[in-house]
Amino acid sequence: MIQPLSAQQLKRMLADGGRPLAILDAREEGEFGQGHLFWAVPCPLSRAELRLDELLPTRDATLVCVDGGGGHAQTLAALAAAQGHTRVHVLTGGTPAWAEAGFEVFSGVNVPSKAFGEWAEHHFGTESLDPPELAALQASGEPMVLLDSRTPEEFQRMTIPGAINVPGGELVYRIGEFAPDAGTTIVINCAGRTRSIMGAESLRRAGLPNRIVALRNGTMGWELAGFSCEHGAGRAHAPGIPPGAALAAERARSFARSAGVRTLPAADLATLLEDGRATYRLDVRTREEFLAGHVAGFTHAPGGQLVQATDNWVALRPARIILTDMGDGTRARMTGGWLSLLGQWEVLVLEGVPPEGPLATGPAPLAEVAHQPAITVAGLAAMADAVVIDLARSVDYRAGHIAGARWGLRTRLAPPPPAAMVVVTAPDERLAHLAVPELAALTTAPVRVLAGGTAAWREAGLPMQADRTIPADGECIDFHLRPYDRNSGVEAAMRDYLSWEIDLVHAVERDGDSRFGEPG
Repeated sequence: MIQPLSAQQLKRMLADGGRPLAILDAREEGEFGQGHLFWAVPCPLSRAELRLDELLPTRDATLVCVDGGGGHAQTLAALAAAQGHTRVHVLTGGTPAWAEAGFEVFSGVNVPSKAFGEWAEHHFGTESLDPPELAALQASGEPMVLLDSRTPEEFQRMTIPGAINVPGGELVYRIGEFAPDAGTTIVINCAGRTRSIMGAESLRRAGLPNRIVALRNGTMGWELAGFSCEHGAGRAHAPGIPPGAALAAERARSFARSAGVRTLPAADLATLLEDGRATYRLDVRTREEFLAGHVAGFTHAPGGQLVQATDNWVALRPARIILTDMGDGTRARMTGGWLSLLGQWEVLVLEGVPPEGPLATGPAPLAEVAHQPAITVAGLAAMADAVVIDLARSVDYRAGHIAGARWGLRTRLAPPPPAAMVVVTAPDERLAHLAVPELAALTTAPVRVLAGGTAAWREAGLPMQADRTIPADGECIDFHLRPYDRNSGVEAAMRDYLSWEIDLVHAVERDGDSRFGEPG
């Protein structure tokens, strides 16, 4: 039975910290980013059936559904109850009621992780330098290395000239490749602030003797200072075990121990999981390593991104998190130490590989949905009168879609124009299958799923088109646009974003629910 919950009751539950609790916001990410509770996690109705399964490893935790006051929370709660969740609540009045009760409301996304970055800078005294100082250092000829701690995709899109891509979760593990002696200055950058700070502070907490600094405000600050970024760069760390791996492992072990992280022998994993506690199992390596072979039951969550955007993978607090890097533990321990200090989760690092069964390969299994009739790429290409609905994220649709396809948001679909057939495509084909009966109620035409989605169409060499103005910025409600995703006001958006990020530490103090720095 779904129970109502007042803002005051929820605030007390957050302070209590007893039974595992998740706050899931039913709005689309762009709407969520306009204002939400600190520990709320986006669970938009457009993919709620899938997101519930991803975020909640147990069905007896306390689940509080919230929204912007528009009734979406009740729908999400009903979906959760239908999936078997037994302790489901709806915040009465949604986020507006929370604000009316005098509690803090946060804009933006990945707020706990970003606020933690600001806390870490204040708490540890992370050294930083401004873009002109970096430019002068690069020109000086002094031994230095600039490491971009973002994902390879972000790095290739734009980076500071001379930077090398080493994602944040890899930094301590691979620093021996780039700074083998103490006389090299190490500069860490990202797009804004969080991953610059956390990357630099990871190296400092690991005890490197070098001068280690974060680039203040990242690539945004670089461009705002009048410098240009490089596009299409491919500089990256070498694959395989890096130089200095043994020293890195010892450094990571010390940091993790200080943050309360414990180890779990792989032979004990199955027994531990039998206690029924809410447990997340995450593999922090690169995607390529994960696909090549991983422990069954573990989800891919690259370490730097896991710290930067924890709410993409973890919704429950308190909970247990088991991390693995299938190696010496350096990457798992560094990630685990930060998670322990961020969310007071109990963090364990898996040592070794469980004895039962071979490693799994390829992507982790996904929750099944009812399959609907499909059409092949060749079949769609042969049709002269079909309407294609693309359920990709708005920013991904802008970057490239099947020529003539219309962008759509599941659960908010409009009746398609008359056609011989309506074809649905989505990066996650499960979304397309979920949308078929919803579209069928809006049209008399047969509705089919495009087998293999847009990726299969692209691989077949069939016509694609891109237009970053469609949908317009104001229509991208499914995605919280970053400053550089916008079509106008980019510079102002960068300045606003950086100011927002800097102020987070003060908003967190007013909110009072974070308890950063207290090991799990």
